[in-house]
Amino acid sequence: MSKLDALLITPPSRLEVYQKELANKYAAIEPPVWSSLIAKYLIKRNFNVKILDAEAEFLTHKQTAERIVKENPTLAIYMVYGQQPSASTQCMPGSNKVCNYVNELSNNDIMSIVVGTHASALPRQTLENDPYNFVCQGEGPITIEKLINNIKFSRPSISQIEGLWFKDKKTGEIVGNKRSEMFQNLDENLSGQAWDLLDMSKYKAHNWHTFHDLESRNKYASLQTSLGCPFKCSFCCINAPFERNAIRFWSPKHIIKELEFLVNEHGICNIKIPDEMFVLNPKQVNGICDEILNRGLGDKLNFWAYARIDTLNDDEMLKKMNKSGFKWLGIGIESSSKHVRDGVTKGRFANYDIEKIVKKVRDLGFYVGANYIFGLPDDDESSMRETLDMALNINSEWANFYSAMAYPGSQLYPLAKQKKWRLPDDPGGPGWIGYSQHGYDTLPLRTEKIKASKVLDFRDKAFDEYFKNSKYLDMIKSTFGENTKQHIEEMTNHKIKRRHHDHDVEY
Repeated sequence: MSKLDALLITPPSRLEVYQKELANKYAAIEPPVWSSLIAKYLIKRNFNVKILDAEAEFLTHKQTAERIVKENPTLAIYMVYGQQPSASTQCMPGSNKVCNYVNELSNNDIMSIVVGTHASALPRQTLENDPYNFVCQGEGPITIEKLINNIKFSRPSISQIEGLWFKDKKTGEIVGNKRSEMFQNLDENLSGQAWDLLDMSKYKAHNWHTFHDLESRNKYASLQTSLGCPFKCSFCCINAPFERNAIRFWSPKHIIKELEFLVNEHGICNIKIPDEMFVLNPKQVNGICDEILNRGLGDKLNFWAYARIDTLNDDEMLKKMNKSGFKWLGIGIESSSKHVRDGVTKGRFANYDIEKIVKKVRDLGFYVGANYIFGLPDDDESSMRETLDMALNINSEWANFYSAMAYPGSQLYPLAKQKKWRLPDDPGGPGWIGYSQHGYDTLPLRTEKIKASKVLDFRDKAFDEYFKNSKYLDMIKSTFGENTKQHIEEMTNHKIKRRHHDHDVEY
């Protein structure tokens, strides 16, 4: 068999990112969407490709490195993405550990490249400080294809590989080539996910996604239907790998082929649409739903997908979505305050009645996972409390409470640098793991009025107040049954550990 050209690696990060109990029992295990997309791209061009998902196989950093060395690929490709759209940065420490082990075990003989949102946002810093030979700024497929050919055949010239950052062998200077142009025809250029390279039995849905049947969590997949986002929320970094703020779609006919394969070949029913914004283009959404309904798949599926308050106006589209198996909507509300939302350019739905729209969506048959952020730059104790009160009043089936983070690649990152607000990657800070929402070393953004540790404490107390609330638990019992209620009560018995509590400090 020919030498392995490309090994796409999901490094182990869950234990540090979620801490042990959350990681093992409650967190999802996500199929590596970008690895499978790039793998399919390379396979179509006759490369020998494998995927190593250390998260799904519960490998340690050293075990992952040993597997990489054993495979001895022409190029080891570290795919650093997280479960949330902005969660690449927090996964960098795990990837760095693995790459350092590989370099040690292989005497630096295995060429490496890192791909992901974080690497695209900070390519120079990544190449300066981290253990990879190359950094990819951009989506990756073209960069990886040309880099493998350069390593194997010395062509094309390394200076002609779009999206590649490297150190010049003669001068030692860091060089960044021009970005690769974004693919426009996704059906043709990224023609699917390489499901056959993954053991689909190893993946697990978010617990709330299967509140209706917690025993079905292992029948799970993530299916990308678009790339990019046209919005410019300043707390978000998801467009860092892309050339510009835009959204591109796979066709409904392409998507239905992927869906049919998952349902018919793997019996998968719980499907996440990880698109940055799924409920946006009515023509696209209706087209996908029509394909699902035409094949009689609607009753078999349990989707969840992202939406915004201002994209939920088309009631007929929403009814069709629900009939097609879209059971959950993850809705970005962020803050109850128009002033706070305006401060992060999320104020477009200022004139919308948030609670009324969420109620309408639920009345149409959807479950809602509402997303809230505490500690945005204009937040104070009063505005954060108002946001929590709104969440309690909405009483959605799930709620994600986040501390604001100045993720690399977001507009908040240079703002925090300008204001000299402490960031995880500052000298003396916890490093990239500090961008984890649930980590021991979490270090969120401070605001104009509140310290970072106080924001984090408010977030943790808000989680407890919400999920231990009798109104919420009664709603869960009446909607999903006693077993799901007990599951939530067990979950809230676990308290996240935070470093600043153990050391009794504020920052």
